[in-house]
Amino acid sequence: MELLKRTSTQSKHTERVLQFGEGNFLRGFVDWMIDRLNKENGGDYGVVLVEPLSSPMMDKFINDQDGLYDLYLRGLLNGERVEETRVVECVTRCIDPYTRTDEFFECAANPDLRFIVSNTTEAGIEYKQGDDGKSFADTTFPGRLTIFMKKRFDMGLGGFILFPCELIDRNGDELKKCVLQYAEDFGYGDDFIKWVNEENHFTNTLVDRIVTGYPRDDAEKMCERFGYKDNVIDTAEIFHLWVIEGDKKYASEIPFTDIGLNVLWTDDVTPYKKRKVRILNGAHTMMVPAARLAGLESVGEAMNDELIYSFMHKGLFEEIIPTLDLPKDELTQFANDVIERFKNPFIKHLLLSITLNSVSKFKVRDLPSLLEYVDKFNKEPECLTFSLAALITFYRGNEANDDPAVMEFMKTASAAEILAKTEYWDADLTFLLPSVEKYLADIDENGIRAAMEKVVK
Repeated sequence: MELLKRTSTQSKHTERVLQFGEGNFLRGFVDWMIDRLNKENGGDYGVVLVEPLSSPMMDKFINDQDGLYDLYLRGLLNGERVEETRVVECVTRCIDPYTRTDEFFECAANPDLRFIVSNTTEAGIEYKQGDDGKSFADTTFPGRLTIFMKKRFDMGLGGFILFPCELIDRNGDELKKCVLQYAEDFGYGDDFIKWVNEENHFTNTLVDRIVTGYPRDDAEKMCERFGYKDNVIDTAEIFHLWVIEGDKKYASEIPFTDIGLNVLWTDDVTPYKKRKVRILNGAHTMMVPAARLAGLESVGEAMNDELIYSFMHKGLFEEIIPTLDLPKDELTQFANDVIERFKNPFIKHLLLSITLNSVSKFKVRDLPSLLEYVDKFNKEPECLTFSLAALITFYRGNEANDDPAVMEFMKTASAAEILAKTEYWDADLTFLLPSVEKYLADIDENGIRAAMEKVVK
């Protein structure tokens, strides 16, 4: 079977985007958007992929297919099962900068290059003191970016619009801070620093799409259906959201919203991140320990369990959403989208994988909603408080996976000791003790389902 290759009518687009990251996520998210922009809006955006870590096999796979790959989207949309496959054609080539460093730096001389996208993992945006910038391989991603931008500056060319997609707070601000520090360390001078500040626009972003990657179990059958071999098939859910905090005047340069993509330019990404953490992540963490105690294996099973679903739905709509400050219709729509994503029959998200480090997850994802609910309504939220009791019960079993010291403490400590553990919660939660002890006793005596039924009623 022949490899997927460009035909004579599939010319490559002008290289306008440099993308640090050739992995599944960016190819199933940003590159899919750019491909749609090219095909549906007459765009001419070519993407050069740059590997953050040397991976000769991935480099070869992508280039052997002329940058083409199939993206298979599958999930629920307005309650209907949707499956969609498209050949993404915007990628022009993939560069391993460790073995083809000159080719990488030659991109800096391209006057058409305007956008820089990155997803180098949460640890990718970091500054290391003592780096002199002389060894490409030994510096960090921000260090390499600084060197690249200096070559651009030396050629008298304009700057970039940067879209870091790493999952850290204020990712654009953090990346810019690293670049400016490296510029000082490398001795690049005040003129370059001025150019970085005035000619480049670092955006803060929030990305949201589950990209499940290469479909190992289905790839062979998919290739038979395609009629060609594709070594870098990518798969993802239907839902997508990209929130970009930046000057809206730049949105017209890459007009995703013109074709109806769920891309939002805003003055402040913070409330959207808060919405995602509280609703999507918070609903997971609120529901999962109880669902696992009830003997379920996956999020999909939990969504099909009437009691677990009712518990999650009540906690989400009656306790979490009332604490958030975005317009209610936006919050409701996002929550409904989250539920549909949880129900996606094509994704098996195991509950045990979500329970990893549940104590710290509860502190970040659910405790703020619980405390704000108490402050706003002067009463305890039933589902969120019950979920804390379920979490304690879960840690007393044998399936918890956390720091050994956390597991030992949670397994042996009393409820009073746990709620008073301010190192875990950044707050003293002993005011919840009567309710938590009541729920714990009910779970112990009657089982998780019977106890949960009283909360849901």
